[in-house]
Amino acid sequence: MMTVNQISKLTGVSVRTLQYYDKIGLLPAPSHTQAGYRLYDSEALERLQEILLFKELEFSLKDIIAIVNDPKHDKEKAITQQIELLELKKEQLEKLIGLAKKIRNKETEPMDFTAFDTNKLDEYTAQAKAYWGNTAEYKEFEQRDIKKTDEQRKNAADGLMDIFAKFGLLKETTPDSAEAQSLVKTLQDYISANYYQCSDEVLSGLGKLYGSGGEFTQNIDSKAGEGTAAFTSKAIELYCLRK
Repeated sequence: MMTVNQISKLTGVSVRTLQYYDKIGLLPAPSHTQAGYRLYDSEALERLQEILLFKELEFSLKDIIAIVNDPKHDKEKAITQQIELLELKKEQLEKLIGLAKKIRNKETEPMDFTAFDTNKLDEYTAQAKAYWGNTAEYKEFEQRDIKKTDEQRKNAADGLMDIFAKFGLLKETTPDSAEAQSLVKTLQDYISANYYQCSDEVLSGLGKLYGSGGEFTQNIDSKAGEGTAAFTSKAIELYCLRK
């Protein structure tokens, strides 16, 4: 068994943070000394590793609590996803290091910003969150979806794509225009009404996913024209920044 101070020195997590994790039920101390000091065993250390892994995936503490306390939680899958995420981050970091060296050696073009492209990483993170599905939003979606008929699901999806089509009509304007910003609000309200409560935080994440260059981008652009997903993503970003 290890004390909270020993755990802090071993992991780099502050004592205050460990105490807070215990208080909110995220990392409860399995035992205490006679004087009331927290004691942690190897199982608690494994749980702390999981917590830190999910923090790297940018989950909120509230969502992490739901995940690690879920009897169906797949630890092996969590570790696999974390490895994939770190490999993507390593790839991104290597690109930045390479660019910095080129700049130092004056070997790069002034307009070369490809090393700053995090679309692949952003998309993977969003997909990882969708996989775990332990967020309040995903649970709400499941509860609503199970009550819908196939026709209702199709109508909801068609309505969503109709909104993207309207973004497509605006893509030659600026994403900060009154029309584009109003349409972002329409999109947010539509998602809340038909799928799950779409907070500004959730909307911001969706915006990044839409512009990630992956399947979401392709689906939107195929419906509303090339460039629509990127335009929508930027409009959402500006909308959330103003809130």
